[in-house]
Amino acid sequence: MSELKEKIKNFLSNLSDEQKLFGYIANKIDSFDKEKDSVYYSGPYWDDEEIIGIIESVLAGKWLSSGEKVRKFELEFSRKFNKKHSVMVNSGSSANLVMIAALKKYFQWQDGDEIIVSSVGFPTTLNPIIQNNLKPVFVDIKIDDLNWDIEEIRKKITPNTRALFSSPVLGNPYDFDAVLEICADHNLELVGDNCDSLGSKWREKYLTDYSISSSCSFYPAHHITTAEGGMVSSDNSEIITLARSIAWWGRDCYCVGQANLLPCGTCGKRFDKWIDCYDGIIDHKYFFTNIGYNLKPLDLQGAIGLAQLKKFEEIHRKRRLHKKKIQYILEKIPEIRIPDELPKSETSWFGVPVICSTRDTKHRLVNHLEKNRIQTRNYFAGNILMHPAYKNLDDFRKYKIANQVLDRIFFLGTSPSYTNKTIEYVDDVVSKYLKS
Repeated sequence: MSELKEKIKNFLSNLSDEQKLFGYIANKIDSFDKEKDSVYYSGPYWDDEEIIGIIESVLAGKWLSSGEKVRKFELEFSRKFNKKHSVMVNSGSSANLVMIAALKKYFQWQDGDEIIVSSVGFPTTLNPIIQNNLKPVFVDIKIDDLNWDIEEIRKKITPNTRALFSSPVLGNPYDFDAVLEICADHNLELVGDNCDSLGSKWREKYLTDYSISSSCSFYPAHHITTAEGGMVSSDNSEIITLARSIAWWGRDCYCVGQANLLPCGTCGKRFDKWIDCYDGIIDHKYFFTNIGYNLKPLDLQGAIGLAQLKKFEEIHRKRRLHKKKIQYILEKIPEIRIPDELPKSETSWFGVPVICSTRDTKHRLVNHLEKNRIQTRNYFAGNILMHPAYKNLDDFRKYKIANQVLDRIFFLGTSPSYTNKTIEYVDDVVSKYLKS
């Protein structure tokens, strides 16, 4: 351990509970007080290691923006989740944006080509399709597992369909065998929005193993967090090179970390005649082949990510355990139902989905939980086509199950920070509901 790291660790160990740097973090409560503490649906699962990584990067690191820590995190993330290549960006939303842009260019999709997507979800799965001049084609969901209706996918395929953009609900896989068969039969790409599904498996393989490319989010509510951040991963190096370019202003240069400082660059000819219509020598770092953005993360976020990866198996185990415990408690309520995982899957649960029999049941239960300091969340936007930003894309009335979401469905957390006392408190609150 470096001398600086030792000093930081000693400093942190001498802080009082009131002075702890991570005191703001959701659910980091050593002794849950039933009279005043809240059960947040999620939050960072950090300890001193993440704080040490932040401080060490700022005080002794050679990079402020994306550098060696980010590069190492990209490599370790790829290794952990069985991918050959990854590029880190500043959010999961940005990951989706650059991933779809990279796929469009790689596969030479044309404006107006169609991408099939669920009518229920979060806007950042849908937005990149629109932002890249592609056409979203919507399918309804199934009430049993809240995932997209696979039979309806078959009906929505046209000669212009290019891909299915998959986003398993709260990390819970649908029947991947059926969807992979559809993709094979129609020569379609399966693209993964894995922001809620990190670690989820189908047939003992990560869901991302089945996708041409996948995204991940490191927002504070997600499985691992770097405060903000996201990742695009693929086994196809050209797709990741395109994604990196688009996230880095559109420049052609693909140097990362220390290679950025080399006079010759990774390619060995950093200073060369890069522009066809100009006969002079230019720096490859200022040669642009894509219309891009600046979506780079900070290097300290890479340091946090490296600490988070070491906790992932513990996080995965606890999320599965907490889903099971909270489901057991909630199923005492006769008016609700909670989806289970399919036999071939291993879900890294982002939350506990709750399907209520009626709107009134949902209203009463959510009010009771919130009044007793247990956070709830909608199943995201419900039918996204109901919202003003998206009404022009399709007629929301065509999606009958999606239209029930806001009336009947919500979710609770499965945070790895929950303790036995947290779970006991949830049980107490549900018992009060049953007596009311």
